[in-house]
Amino acid sequence: MFKVNEDYLKLPGSYLFSTIGKKVAAYSAVNPDKSIIRLGIGDVTQPLAPTIIDALHGAVDEMAHAETFHGYAPDLGYEFLRTAMAKNDYQDRGCDIKADEIFISDGAKGDSGNIQEIFAKDNKIAVCDPVYPVYVDTNVMAGRTGTYDPKTETWSDVIYMPCTKETNFAPELPKETPDIIYLCFPNNPTGSTITKEQLQEWVDYANKVGAVIIYDAAYEAYISEDDVPHTIYECEGARTCAIELRSFSKNAGFTGVRLGATVIPKDIKQGDVMLHSLWARRHGTKYNGAPYIVQKAGEAVYSEAGKVQLKEQVAYYMNNAKVIYEGLKSAGYNVSGGVNAPYIWLQTPDKMTSWEFFDYLLENANVVGTPGSGFGPSGEGYFRLTAFGSYENTVAAIERIKAL
Repeated sequence: MFKVNEDYLKLPGSYLFSTIGKKVAAYSAVNPDKSIIRLGIGDVTQPLAPTIIDALHGAVDEMAHAETFHGYAPDLGYEFLRTAMAKNDYQDRGCDIKADEIFISDGAKGDSGNIQEIFAKDNKIAVCDPVYPVYVDTNVMAGRTGTYDPKTETWSDVIYMPCTKETNFAPELPKETPDIIYLCFPNNPTGSTITKEQLQEWVDYANKVGAVIIYDAAYEAYISEDDVPHTIYECEGARTCAIELRSFSKNAGFTGVRLGATVIPKDIKQGDVMLHSLWARRHGTKYNGAPYIVQKAGEAVYSEAGKVQLKEQVAYYMNNAKVIYEGLKSAGYNVSGGVNAPYIWLQTPDKMTSWEFFDYLLENANVVGTPGSGFGPSGEGYFRLTAFGSYENTVAAIERIKAL
């Protein structure tokens, strides 16, 4: 008789955004006349930039001719894309990252879940609280998190680093020593950031205790303040302790195209074993590469025209963030985020729980957001709205909320 992976059975409920989708679908079925504005899932809405479209068309045309046809991609990704990323994302910022330390994939979500496979099961993880659910859930699936306490909504073998109003929604160094530290800045869900000096403290700490930092930089394109680092490799010593996750979803609108990358410097070692080698082995065994067509589109992101067009697109979403932030502020809400990130983090009114406020907004304003408690126990009493809707829908949603 076959057996199932019982670690999957430990997961409480369904994935956060699946639950939201089901609740919205149920409401729509009963209220088909209601116009629902979705500011919950961080999915982009603007079309791909013209330069990227041109690159896609050109790559499709190449696939129509034997002499320019492409089959399987190289294990690490095409050289043209890895070189463009190494230069533009790292070397131009003074960071010592080489093209062969960049692994191209079909998105940061998959990488953030799969990266834990190269670590032993008895590694202890530390996560921000609230946190992007994938970091915790995939470690649950791997059997690394211990037992779940439904009262506290925490796992026994996970180190939680509360990110509260008192800490400026940023984590403090944990009292218990972790083996793997998950950091995401600009942060999802709170929209908070830390300075280069603060990030340097984390790098120094990780090197001191022998921990690895898994650094999710999916939202770096939205940084507007000078003292906020765009990559962890701006910090001295990061090459010996940090893995960085990169996404094309938010900076270039690739949520439906799918492209990402993981950076693993060859200096991160346990004894003589390079994590780079382990990930290369895993990548080559379990993954056949992002399509050539998509990687050519990724290369266009780094063209001069692509940079200009994507800067305009980021500005469009950040203007939405300003509309949300200022609109909620004027309505008396306690809000943060929205400066270096496309997320606004607000305190729920009248001591409502996160899910009570979700239902309240859905039923009375027909606006969908994300309950903060879905990101962890410290998210209770908070709510996330995204700036990825259209400008018109964003304005309409805030007007509806202000009218409540």
